Amino acid sequence: MKMKRRELLTGALAAIATASLGVSEAVAEKFPIFRAEIQKVPPKYRKRTVRFLSDYPVGTIVVDTRNKFLYLVQPGGRAIRYGIGVGRQGFSWSGAAVIKRKAKWPTWTPPAAMVARDEFAAQWANGMPGGPKNPLGARALYLYQGNVDTLYRIHGTFVPSSIGKAVSSGCIRMINADVADLYERVPVGTEVVVLQGRSPFVAEDMPPAKRKRKFLFE
Repeated sequence: MKMKRRELLTGALAAIATASLGVSEAVAEKFPIFRAEIQKVPPKYRKRTVRFLSDYPVGTIVVDTRNKFLYLVQPGGRAIRYGIGVGRQGFSWSGAAVIKRKAKWPTWTPPAAMVARDEFAAQWANGMPGGPKNPLGARALYLYQGNVDTLYRIHGTFVPSSIGKAVSSGCIRMINADVADLYERVPVGTEVVVLQGRSPFVAEDMPPAKRKRKFLFE
């Protein structure tokens, strides 16, 4: 009887732990990452696998700034698609780059031009430690051309309502759960293509899987 009671208690605790992980990635994280933030993102911009017809090699990140999507190219003519927020007009960048550095809960060091025009940035001219108020969110992927830092990043955000919009000062924003997922999938050295204007590829939702018919015989 005691053993049965212990098993029930263990099972209940495991269920509680699993439920908690479904809401937050607090375990092994410096700060919590809330998966529930996806509910604040329009369905159109939620992570999914799509059909992706292009000449980009598998493993390439393709950023479609016009439509506010980031694609991670997969085998078999597919890609994992994430919704993003991008820089407002006048603060946009496009081109090819490589991820030279990755960071968890990164320090934010605003560029000199931003420090000069922004009072908040000026407070952190020497760097703002990672955390829940840091503009880079839970993860940052740093884009370089050769050995030159483009100052362009793929990073997290604590403002999920900004996904699908052009309101930042130039970088690519993802909800923290999505950027953490991408962070684990791509290594340093990953190629990134950032596009402005019309996208030279075909990307569309996968058709729903057909259900197998069940025939019942009496």
